[in-house]
Amino acid sequence: MSDLIQIFAWPFLACLLIIGIHCYLGLHIVSRGVIFVDLSLAQLAAFGSSLALLFGYEIGSNVAYFSGLLFTFIGAVIFSITRMRDEKIPQEAIIGIVYAVTSAATILILSQAVHGYEKIKAMLDGGILYINGNGVLKIFIIYAVIGVFHYLFRKRFLLISTNPSEARAKGMRISFWDFLFYITFGIVVTTAVQVVGILMVFSYLIIPAVCAMFFTDRIILRLIIGWGIGIFASVAGLLLSYYGSSEGLPSGSSIVVSFGAVLIISVLIKRLLKR
Repeated sequence: MSDLIQIFAWPFLACLLIIGIHCYLGLHIVSRGVIFVDLSLAQLAAFGSSLALLFGYEIGSNVAYFSGLLFTFIGAVIFSITRMRDEKIPQEAIIGIVYAVTSAATILILSQAVHGYEKIKAMLDGGILYINGNGVLKIFIIYAVIGVFHYLFRKRFLLISTNPSEARAKGMRISFWDFLFYITFGIVVTTAVQVVGILMVFSYLIIPAVCAMFFTDRIILRLIIGWGIGIFASVAGLLLSYYGSSEGLPSGSSIVVSFGAVLIISVLIKRLLKR
């Protein structure tokens, strides 16, 4: 038990911080109907980080982080100006195109790097087990600032996500608030990608929010349910990675699979409640 605590103490704290803000942002994303925007922004962050390799910087370096942040900002601009009232081309199509192109570009870059396969795997699966106290503190500070900002303007962000027509009627500048949303969202995603990888970023953002929306329409209850689901799936995934094999299983993939299992259980519970 002491070995288990020693190995997973910092990773578990990191998971708690990530689920705290990702569940909230995930409710926005699902309400907006742009489910894959987080994948697209995460891939932009990965592309920016991998681009730093061309200049001799490691993916986990500060230069790689700010390079990824720059490209998520570019994505924020694109996604904020492509959300229109009468869309001839769905915004999800733009999001999908950005994701596909940046994914291919990232693979091209990493295929030329030393140990390119391992770097591609790290982009997807992350390295949650390698995080330490300094890494957790960095996440806490960044997420705390973003959390306070969203709390101060929570009514406006919720309105443009859940009822953009009413927001326009009140004279709100949708593009401006969308830009602020995607900028802060991009910072969160860029920070998380370096720690947990693209697959875990998507899972933490979308699955708890979707599960919570099965059971209630109230935002605060959705947050509570989503946080509970995220904590449970994180613990289950870490235990699976520890006990699932004599040599251990990849922690990131184990957590993602646990989220998938929780989603299936939530669907079954919802159907039973209906009956």
